[in-house]
Amino acid sequence: MPKYRYTAIDTSGQQKTGRIEASSADEANAKLSQLGLMVSSVTAMDKGKGKSGKGFSINFGRVINEEGLAVFTRQLSTLLQAGLPLLRSLEVMIRQEKNLRFKEVVTGLADAVRSGNNLSDGLQRYPKVFDRLFVNMVKAGEAGGVLDVVLSRLARFKEKSVKTNKKIKSAMVYPAVVICVAIAIVSLLMVLVVPSFKKIFQGMLKGAALPPLTQFVINISEFMQKHLLISICIVAAAFFGVKFILSTRIGKRVFDRVVLATPKVGDFARKANIARFTRTFGTLMSSGVPILQALTITRDIIENTVVAKALDYVHDRVRDGEPLAAPLEQQKVFPTMVTSMIDVGEETGELPEMLNRIADNYDEDLDNSVASLTSIIEPVMIVFLAVVVGTIVIALFLPIIRIIQLLSKGGAG
Repeated sequence: MPKYRYTAIDTSGQQKTGRIEASSADEANAKLSQLGLMVSSVTAMDKGKGKSGKGFSINFGRVINEEGLAVFTRQLSTLLQAGLPLLRSLEVMIRQEKNLRFKEVVTGLADAVRSGNNLSDGLQRYPKVFDRLFVNMVKAGEAGGVLDVVLSRLARFKEKSVKTNKKIKSAMVYPAVVICVAIAIVSLLMVLVVPSFKKIFQGMLKGAALPPLTQFVINISEFMQKHLLISICIVAAAFFGVKFILSTRIGKRVFDRVVLATPKVGDFARKANIARFTRTFGTLMSSGVPILQALTITRDIIENTVVAKALDYVHDRVRDGEPLAAPLEQQKVFPTMVTSMIDVGEETGELPEMLNRIADNYDEDLDNSVASLTSIIEPVMIVFLAVVVGTIVIALFLPIIRIIQLLSKGGAG
């Protein structure tokens, strides 16, 4: 009998992983549900067997981006709200989908529904396309008989998430461009300009020692000329080395703490994470997902480890019977205004609405934060570029000053 690897959430909101034997992915889902687990993903351990094998073929690379997924969710929600049955709506989506890889996914969803399964069962077969948030919201919508409403909320969440991500990326474009330009300019100076000056210095100074800074720059230039491939490898090794360090738990934690502690950058990162937390958590709560499961899912999609660890603490305190606002305030990660609004939302029974309101406020604040961050980054990057290029220029002009002094002495003699 085929074996399946699963990820699920138990009644206490804790994530569990393991293996289960079943004749198909649907049977595996049924067995896990009987154990009281809310399934997040089920994947076949044997590629050649099981119904989930169809989903396996599309797990390489990105099938569809977040913006495309938001459009799909919005269109499916619109069709359902117009009164079309789910299967008919999926068939319409198949005909109009131009992305061939994603078309296979939608076809697999239609086949699952046609076989009598729920839409969430089909979504679980494609964990690389539909994340846990998507699957659990759809499952909650099916349980409450409001799938069209939940899909509409999910579409709105995806659209706002795409908008927020674009703001974050726009703040990173300028420094990335400046760094690339700096590397290109320095490389050209070292490979083309510095060697020409070296010949001039050798002819004019007649073996006299060069200033230390000039000699240092010339040594780097010679190394880059003679060992161009090694130089490229060193740059690549430095890039991938930093990337590897950031991929480790300790490296990522240190980096996230530094980011939050950095002026302006930390303010921007905090607002972005709070917006993502409140938007995700509020959307899950308003869709009927239990609070502990909503906290677990939200924690898993937060990229900043400091914020994620704070949510882990909050999850444990809520599981022990405490209200949400108190442990949030204890963690000192979330501003007092946020915890106060959440406290009011809990008291009035309107927590999901309050969370979405906080998210809207922080989404608007992100626009101002991007402008503020850019205004700080621009002069910093200009100074950085000026220092790098200026150091090389100064190194080249120091021997020229010595040459002029030698010529002056010769003329005086």
